Amino acid sequence: MASSRTVCVMDASGHLGSALVHLLLHRGYTVHAALQPHPNGFQSVEELFPCSNKNLKIFDADPFDYHSITAALKGCCGLFYCFEPPSDHSTYDEFMAEIEARAAHNVLEACAQTDTIEKVVFTSSVTAVIWNESRTGSDLDEKNWTDINFCKKFKLWHALSKTLAEKSAWALAMDRGINMVTINGGLLMTPDLTITNPYLKGAAEMYEDGVFVTVDLRFIADAHICVFEDVSSYGRYLCFNHVISCSHDADKLAQMLLPSSDPSPPQSWEKARIFQQRISNKKLNNLMMEFENDQLLSN
Repeated sequence: MASSRTVCVMDASGHLGSALVHLLLHRGYTVHAALQPHPNGFQSVEELFPCSNKNLKIFDADPFDYHSITAALKGCCGLFYCFEPPSDHSTYDEFMAEIEARAAHNVLEACAQTDTIEKVVFTSSVTAVIWNESRTGSDLDEKNWTDINFCKKFKLWHALSKTLAEKSAWALAMDRGINMVTINGGLLMTPDLTITNPYLKGAAEMYEDGVFVTVDLRFIADAHICVFEDVSSYGRYLCFNHVISCSHDADKLAQMLLPSSDPSPPQSWEKARIFQQRISNKKLNNLMMEFENDQLLSN
């Protein structure tokens, strides 16, 4: 029988995956860190997880190799799934959607076949929520879905991939009775973030629509653990802790993203305007507030 405190993090080689491994170990979990080779990632397991920990077990897991997934999941009560592009196809293009959706399907199918799995936390994106023809409509929340045809029309490949992967995961989870929750994260603010990040396609439009949101690594990692540990969590959760809504914020982000030789921000960001926020993370904030209060009471 599985330990009730053993969980799997897949893929553990990215920023979010490795942060989750460290936080879960700190909280006393035994962690199966499932890794695939990643060209932009870390050079070695030792560099990724420098401190040896008896509760950390490393697994080679390819999301396109069903048996390697089931091996990593064996004995686990939960899975934190964060897709990382495979080494032979690291660019978000028109083909990535099929790759990411297939990976999501494989992983959820493996969860369905693992009788110890009680809950799956699936990392998706705000880009799977915000893109559709009626961009100037009502405020957006977890009930909204990105329009697939809109993504194809404007070549929003990141949004297309995240939307199709999440829809594939939900279809399988509902069909097979898997308890799944998704975290739809904003632009992840990491030290190596550049203007080429695929999330940023359509950034000017996101800004003007009031839906350009970012999230800090610790905040989104805490959100994952919160929705996993809180038995009342359900469905999708929009996760961000900053909104780019004025020219000051936009200029600050542009200076961070652009090389020092190109200090000028995009033209459409230069207007001294404040755009009203049109996206809500109230559902997650309420859950995290309750979770933090419970943590304080239990200490």
